[in-house]
Amino acid sequence: MEIQITCQHPMKKTDPGKIKMKLKRILKDLECHDGELSILITDDKHIAELNSRFLKRKGPTNVLAFSIRDDDPAEPETLMLGDIVISLDAAMRDAKKAGESLTKMIDRLLIHGLLHLLGYDHERSEEARKMEEEMERLLTMV
Repeated sequence: MEIQITCQHPMKKTDPGKIKMKLKRILKDLECHDGELSILITDDKHIAELNSRFLKRKGPTNVLAFSIRDDDPAEPETLMLGDIVISLDAAMRDAKKAGESLTKMIDRLLIHGLLHLLGYDHERSEEARKMEEEMERLLTMV
């Protein structure tokens, strides 16, 4: 799996090498062996622009996931996964609010975005429960 990580946030409070290592462990567990994944760590301003342009939602959010897959999301072992965009500003706020470290919150947001790329959703309660369970399971691996 090819993983590209870009940090455009001026604070750069992330370690791309550690993030890549964690993602590879998770992707191996999920049997995603081939393909590409792009991670962008940015600020509230940039993620708000993306949120508005692509999802027609106003304001910043903590994580966005843009699937590039055109295959069946039920088969995660193939092709291009997509892009995950994380607002480091939002991650810092969320970590403080949750009483978690910034590293743990970034892990949580990466997994959340990755699960969306793999077809998980949280619009309905049953799907939300499954996604939350899988996210918590994967968090134990990082």
